[in-house]
Amino acid sequence: MARRNPVKPSALDNLIAVFSPKRAAQRLAWRTQYAALGGGYKGARRDRRATYGLNRDEGSADSQILPDLPDLRAASQELVRNFPLATGALNTKVTSVIGSGLRVRSEVDAEYLGLDDDQKESIETELERVFNRWAGSVECDLTRVQTFNEIQDLVYRAEKESGDVLILKRFVERAGSAFGFKLQIVEGGRLVNPGHAADTLEIAGGIRFDSYGAPSAYCIANVSAPSDLFVSAKDIVEVPAFDAAGRANVIHLFQRRRPGQSRGVPDFAPVIEMLKQLGDYTDGELTAAVVSSFLTVFVTSEDGGGLDAMEPASETGAKGSDKDFKLGAGALLDLQPGEKIETVNPGRPNDKFDPFVLAVLRQIGVALELPFEILIKHFTASYSASRAALLEAWKYFRRERTRFAARFCQPVYEEVIAEAVARRFIVLPGFNDPAVREAYLGAVWHGPGMMSLDPLRENKAYEVDENRGWKTAAEITAEKTGNDWDRNIRRRGKEQAKRRELGLTGEVIAERIQSEPKEEAVSESAVAVASEGGDAETEDLA
Repeated sequence: MARRNPVKPSALDNLIAVFSPKRAAQRLAWRTQYAALGGGYKGARRDRRATYGLNRDEGSADSQILPDLPDLRAASQELVRNFPLATGALNTKVTSVIGSGLRVRSEVDAEYLGLDDDQKESIETELERVFNRWAGSVECDLTRVQTFNEIQDLVYRAEKESGDVLILKRFVERAGSAFGFKLQIVEGGRLVNPGHAADTLEIAGGIRFDSYGAPSAYCIANVSAPSDLFVSAKDIVEVPAFDAAGRANVIHLFQRRRPGQSRGVPDFAPVIEMLKQLGDYTDGELTAAVVSSFLTVFVTSEDGGGLDAMEPASETGAKGSDKDFKLGAGALLDLQPGEKIETVNPGRPNDKFDPFVLAVLRQIGVALELPFEILIKHFTASYSASRAALLEAWKYFRRERTRFAARFCQPVYEEVIAEAVARRFIVLPGFNDPAVREAYLGAVWHGPGMMSLDPLRENKAYEVDENRGWKTAAEITAEKTGNDWDRNIRRRGKEQAKRRELGLTGEVIAERIQSEPKEEAVSESAVAVASEGGDAETEDLA
């Protein structure tokens, strides 16, 4: 291991040592410690011009996030409303991760419960039927507007756009509704400290914490306000984070990126300024292009009179008469002596616009974890490059889907099945035992499959993966289509049985094809003749 070079004594150190060796040694020791304060990283230097503007204030996650969160949230929402690129990026994430909604596939732990295959399949089918009965109705929504699949879209979109979102578990009995369990979606902006209190270790960002740092209550404003400064203490309701049995009352969906972080940050936070400036630049270029599409001329004259003599006289004297001369098709203007026409050429469209915007979009795509091709929906590179972009994006989408399913979909599924057992919609022996309940409530959530650029080539790769044992048929089915292989194979079994019943086996179809070779040959001849321009022969064949 290389040793650090010690600080060498200077001429002053040597002079002091002549009169007081002790003081010289102390001085040299302090100089050595001072020199050790400078590490080996240039980025930590404060005396370099390149790193002078860096914010070096080190603080906790909440101290750096919570003061800026309202502005970040408002700016992110503004970008999504009015900037096409931000809107498209958010829609891409929602469509790829959620799609038309994640679907549940029950995975009961048959070994732990002591079930055979038939019992396992029967229970799984019934569990899915009960949950889909709840999820397919707008009664799952407290506001009676959305089904569970639509709620998934809303929740994930709100989390990405605003940084976090709250889902309150409510129980409301309603006529015509088989279940009392409902979901209430609350925007993160309604989570505020009562009385505008400063953030502390006990309460921060509208969340009360226990001695372990776990949430104990959520302070939610009754109504949305333009700012938390307009919310009075009487307008805030504290919702306990857990009930007496320890079950969560609130799902606070956000992505924690630092230890101790209590609130989420919008996805667009790192690129808000860049997106805003790019939008302004695009608007400027668009305006310049529109202006340049109109031929505008300036008339200069020696006496400064211009075209005054040609101004149309107003017979009625009405105000607001148009004194601007318009250039129509084939129009001629009679210029006075000393007058001349000068045109303006703004140089638009700007041929440098597209390369510059694409370069900026690549940086934005890195921050949003969306490859450039996915961000702008533009595949012009080779198959290998486009395939690599899709795979890179798919890793992000799959990770996001797994997190969303575990944090939101699975807890909701467990609540629905618990109520179904309590209401005797389904009988699950031993369900009150926590271990047995966990065995019954195992589930896998499927969403849209990955987009395919060359299905034939990719299917051959999947075939190799399955033959080598690198992937199962269930994994490939979920990746390609988002469907359930077990359900597919059962459905195919029914289809094959129906074909045999109708005599449509593969051998019968092959025999029918082979029994009509002449018609196929004639058809090919007709196509060949038609392609060569043989009209008479084509008519005869017809």
